[in-house]
Amino acid sequence: MNTAPHVSVIIPCRNEVKYIGACLDSLLASDYPRERLEILIVDGMSDDGTRAVVERYAGASPITRIVDNTQRVTPAALNLGLAHARGSIVMLMGAHAACSSSYISGAVAWLARSGADAVGGLCIARPGRDSAVGRAIAAAVSHPFGVGNSHFRTGVDEPRWVDTVPFACYRRELFDRVGHFDEQLLRDQDDEFNQRILRHGGRLLLVPGIASEYYARESFGQLWRMFFQYGYFKPLVVRKVGGVLTGRQLVPALFVSSLLLAALLAPALGVARLLFALALGAYMAVEMAVALTVTPRIGVRAGLALLLAFPVLHLSYGIGYLWGAVDFLIRDRRAVGPVALSR
Repeated sequence: MNTAPHVSVIIPCRNEVKYIGACLDSLLASDYPRERLEILIVDGMSDDGTRAVVERYAGASPITRIVDNTQRVTPAALNLGLAHARGSIVMLMGAHAACSSSYISGAVAWLARSGADAVGGLCIARPGRDSAVGRAIAAAVSHPFGVGNSHFRTGVDEPRWVDTVPFACYRRELFDRVGHFDEQLLRDQDDEFNQRILRHGGRLLLVPGIASEYYARESFGQLWRMFFQYGYFKPLVVRKVGGVLTGRQLVPALFVSSLLLAALLAPALGVARLLFALALGAYMAVEMAVALTVTPRIGVRAGLALLLAFPVLHLSYGIGYLWGAVDFLIRDRRAVGPVALSR
């Protein structure tokens, strides 16, 4: 046990009073040697009671520490955590998530076994609220129709090399080699960082034998804001890394673009009206088929809500991507206003 590498877990959070307790409980229940573990909660000056919760945990557990994040945004929180971390392995964790007791030990073992630069597990979506809408959102963000070939969300049968992985354990020297998180990227900073790893010849491993649970957004409004922001910052990532990360990120934007173009031309061109009807009809047909296959698992009311969850997810991401493309690729926008950590 004394030879196990020291692991620093960094948790950026702001106003997560509903979820932070479960997150910390899961980490404190880890089977990893307690004396080789530290938990850094980087709090973005929470004002909803989160601070009182994390102070209680810090007072009860000597391995738990609080770091103030006065900038209140995720990349700054991650970099502050790195500055305070003492471990030779750094694990990034979300306040909306909880990990299995063997998650850290499994990821550390796979780091040593595989030679990977980062190792993470499957991310199993759970309803943020026990309601039809909550169950529909959790189903949408974990289905291939919703998120494409995002393997950590949809699942894999065996370990595989991937282009991104959530809640990963990273070798500490990696940050010296490729740099820290880009604080211009108020969203998608982990995607850009993972692409930087790949460009430096690094490798990211997804292991299905270890898993975390992620509590999805509770309402369609929260889902819209979250995926709009993800889409909006993706073109800035494209500009920074010099190319499109994966084809799946373009699909919602292309879908929205085709609908908008067909709608604009429809009054003058019959073929545009036909293409609009075909595109919308094909989307609805696939969506109905997916909902029918998922409904036995989530219930009839949630299955009906899923018919709205998918378009909210796709349209918000697609519109955000197009908006971001205009701002970052056409207007060459540099400065970005603040986006709160809580979503």
